[in-house]
Amino acid sequence: MKIIIVGVGKVGLALTKHLSRENKVTIIDQNPQLVDNIINIYDVMGVCGNGASYDVQKEAEADKADLLIATASSDEINILTCLVAKKLGIPHTIARIRNPEYEKQLRFMREELGLSMSINPEKATAREIARVLRFPAAMKLESFSKGRLELVEYRLPENSALHGMRLSDLYRNIRVRVLICAVSRREETYIPSGDFVLQAGDKIYLTAAPHELELFFRHLGVFRGRASSVMIVGASKLCYYLASQLIDMGMSVKIVDQNRQRCVEMGERLPKALVIVGDGTDSELLQEEGISQTDAFVAITGLDEANILMSMSAARQSRDCKVVAKINRRSLMELVSTEGMIDSVVSTGAVTTELILKYIRAMKNATGSQVKTLHRIVDEKVEALEFGIKENYPFVGVPLRDLRIRSGILVAGIVRRSGRIVIPTGDDVINQGDDVIVVATDTEIQDIRDIFQ
Repeated sequence: MKIIIVGVGKVGLALTKHLSRENKVTIIDQNPQLVDNIINIYDVMGVCGNGASYDVQKEAEADKADLLIATASSDEINILTCLVAKKLGIPHTIARIRNPEYEKQLRFMREELGLSMSINPEKATAREIARVLRFPAAMKLESFSKGRLELVEYRLPENSALHGMRLSDLYRNIRVRVLICAVSRREETYIPSGDFVLQAGDKIYLTAAPHELELFFRHLGVFRGRASSVMIVGASKLCYYLASQLIDMGMSVKIVDQNRQRCVEMGERLPKALVIVGDGTDSELLQEEGISQTDAFVAITGLDEANILMSMSAARQSRDCKVVAKINRRSLMELVSTEGMIDSVVSTGAVTTELILKYIRAMKNATGSQVKTLHRIVDEKVEALEFGIKENYPFVGVPLRDLRIRSGILVAGIVRRSGRIVIPTGDDVINQGDDVIVVATDTEIQDIRDIFQ
């Protein structure tokens, strides 16, 4: 595919890195030094200028492109860029749009603007945080087949009952139908077999039905019920979207911010939330506001370092509190994740990038067994894909043990047409009409047939 990326900030750069491997990519940005740096690192073309300009898009050969992605810092520039691209004949355009007012208008302006997809990064990040607060035992939670099957990221603590356990013994010991489909251990990634032995400190990824996940974590003695009270530090757009979702879920929400004006505005927009003017890094303030009795603490200010420090402080003051921090710098994310310093970490840029990559993967799909859902896990080294089996392929009805599945690939779950969840063994089969979840280190699988030798 020929893809044009307008605006190469954090999101644009991440997209360039991923998409330049398999596509012909052209970047557009007004910063000439930034354009030069990127074209020297990646195999891409670069044009310096305003991406909303007709002449600049013509120079980038937009009339020959399959897709344009507008991720400039300005919503207005992104909207205008997509409008110009439509006039030049680009069939697909994606715009990053943050302003809630524009989001409402886009519902009826989408076709006129030629937008294939619009993304609100803060709203998407809020959804991800809300999912984690619904199941606090997990570091991260993703869903397949309309929520029937879930994939959970969890780190084994030092005293874990799973330490030293062989995966083939897992079901016999705990009697819960879960499948550990990927393991991250000291920068190494494994798609494990039954002989794999778990160790404390491992970051595991497991699939199961929601009720089975609850049983699994109850057996380990680490189950936490859905958060009912949440403290959020940072009265931003992300805070508004997150607090709105949590209040709709019936949770009690406290918001802390140093800026009095932001607090007043947030209080007016969210009358059901308690808004407090104060410094979230002040441990005494957190104690006074009841952090020890709070189920979850979320740090989403604009400073990564402050979010890390506040989260660590909150975790010390309340051992049972679920702690979530927004961290955008990749180096800090990797440090915090590797050391297990904070329960869960989210990145607005990473969430936005993943949503766009999912859309592009869907565009590439051929007819037949298409990718219905895609999640990138293990620091984006592994993909978990959901395929819908629409045709009577040769592998349909054949026991999994008799199929020649490629190395580094695991069938992690099957959802029958009836909705029944199958955590697969060698005796199980794939049927026409099933949804099949596959975990693979190969991040270029396009079709269910690609998993076989």
